[in-house]
Amino acid sequence: MGNSFGRVFRITTWGESHGGAVGVVVDGCPPRLPITPEEIQVELDRRRPGQSLITSQRSETDTIQILSGVFEGKTLGTPISMMVCNQDARSQDYAEMQNAYRPSHADYTYDAKFGIRDYRGGGRTSARETIGRVAGGTIARKLLHMRYGVEIVAYVQQIYNLEARINPDQVTRDQVESNPVRCPDVETAQKMFELIDQARREGDSVGGIIACVMRNVPPGLGCPVFDRLEADLAKAMLSLPATKGFEIGSGFSGVLMKGSEHNDLFYASGDRIRTRTNFSGGVQGGISNGEDILFRVAFKPTATILRPQETVTPRGEPTILKPRGRHDPCVVPRAVPIVEAMAALVLADHDLLNQAIHNPLSRS
Repeated sequence: MGNSFGRVFRITTWGESHGGAVGVVVDGCPPRLPITPEEIQVELDRRRPGQSLITSQRSETDTIQILSGVFEGKTLGTPISMMVCNQDARSQDYAEMQNAYRPSHADYTYDAKFGIRDYRGGGRTSARETIGRVAGGTIARKLLHMRYGVEIVAYVQQIYNLEARINPDQVTRDQVESNPVRCPDVETAQKMFELIDQARREGDSVGGIIACVMRNVPPGLGCPVFDRLEADLAKAMLSLPATKGFEIGSGFSGVLMKGSEHNDLFYASGDRIRTRTNFSGGVQGGISNGEDILFRVAFKPTATILRPQETVTPRGEPTILKPRGRHDPCVVPRAVPIVEAMAALVLADHDLLNQAIHNPLSRS
């Protein structure tokens, strides 16, 4: 219940933060798609902990194992099962959380819903669950790139009150990966790093915004009225841990414009219909129009901070919680590949759905 995403290209993630392993089952992937563990490992290495001073120091290799669905380097068209073993859990650091609800975590709500919870590292609510999303998203990205040349690049646009002024049309993955903050603006990235490190040393945390651009997306992806492309993108992004906001195109800033300013005027360019501006963010009427798809995702400050906080026990008794463990002072840099993965999953699902809808009926 609630552990699967997608309709045609579908993933189901499983596992807890401090369980034996976490993983994913990918169903609906077409056969004969070339894919290797090494390709998937590249993306998992981008999201794994211990990358730098400003990320969680949990020591995990996050080595991927493909258990089924791939043979001789190609997908079989059958379910693809992948797994990553947990190696450095240190569950003893979370013993205190057994009898105290952590502020702004899912401890209380999981108890309210299920009557039981895995308090070790947050269990299923931990961002460690996103390993499966990234593994599945890597396959979706490969499918989209081979079919259309789709390129998906996410990057850190803002940390706390520091905002980078970047033209998304020109951002490259090499620029994003050039520093541990994953902000293409090198000067601002250094200030962001120092800000995150200061929060870490103070036992505090900060949030931020990730922007994402998807290039070479063909027109026609998306289904009216409840399965609009931007609606599915919003669901995908807001299903990620710590997310609190989503906007596409002009987003909330569009309220400061008039229709005469905001409308994206059409023009013909060879055999294509283009728009002179892109305030729509590449989606109109819930369907892609062939322009770059631009969206942003807001992430709250990491809920676990290394400061004593007032809370209550499951019996409602007041107590003081003194958190331990290893946590990101800012989740945003490590969330970049996760945002890309979820975007790829949405596009791949809509692409295969589009093919099913428009496949002409056979004639006898």
